[in-house]
Amino acid sequence: MFKFFFNRTHTIPTLRLSGVIGQTGILRSGLTLQGINKLIDKLFSDKKSPAIALVINSPGGSPAQSSLIADSIILKAKKNKKKVIAFVEDVAASGGYWLACAADEIYIDQNSIIGSIGVISPGFGFVNLLKKIGIERRIYTSGKSKSFLDPFKQEKPEDIKKLKDIQEQIHENFINYVKARRGLRLKKNKDKEIFSGLFWVGQKAVELGLADGTGHLNEVLKNKFGKKVKIKMIEPKKSFIQRKLSSNLPSSLIDSNQLIEHLEEKAYWSRYGL
Repeated sequence: MFKFFFNRTHTIPTLRLSGVIGQTGILRSGLTLQGINKLIDKLFSDKKSPAIALVINSPGGSPAQSSLIADSIILKAKKNKKKVIAFVEDVAASGGYWLACAADEIYIDQNSIIGSIGVISPGFGFVNLLKKIGIERRIYTSGKSKSFLDPFKQEKPEDIKKLKDIQEQIHENFINYVKARRGLRLKKNKDKEIFSGLFWVGQKAVELGLADGTGHLNEVLKNKFGKKVKIKMIEPKKSFIQRKLSSNLPSSLIDSNQLIEHLEEKAYWSRYGL
């Protein structure tokens, strides 16, 4: 029976989850459940496939969208009785690792960066700049906390405390999720290190139980399902608007839009030296 299974030609539907989670642009769509839900449905539409694969390359982003996408994959895998195998390319950090944990098994490259189980809320303060150039900030609200963390006003201790409380709640949700998905594979007595927000490369991540091994898509799937295994990439089609925009917009407008998108994404990727 096992020999028959191994010698069959198995098709493994594979979905690439790449980019910042929750970010969107005119010519680029970030990872959101609404944006990829149909692709997830298609991923599980092959009733004969013994498993499905995810190829992940994401520095993170929105915690809510990370959770929504992962839950959708987990629920559909359970409903269709499919094993999910994730393969990390450059990075699966923060929300990217949340997506990876939707899989039953996680494989990484020896140079992949994974982890960063924490919450970050970056921002800027422009109070001194306004004073220097002589601009007066005017803002009118109903509700004393409506101008919460306004970058043009001095920080308030109560605002910072509220933000930290929110971050701690999301962090706790993240920790509980990883523990539920990785279970006993996580190295004992290493919680403080694993859930500190740090990230690791390759074999160290495997030793901590954040991944199941090092290996690439083709080789791992061949070892699991035979040399005849076929990888079927599930890819989005460009919408009519995206095709028209990319072909008809003036190059100067496209370049400026791409520059803005690049700067937004760079802030996420640069944390991991990429």
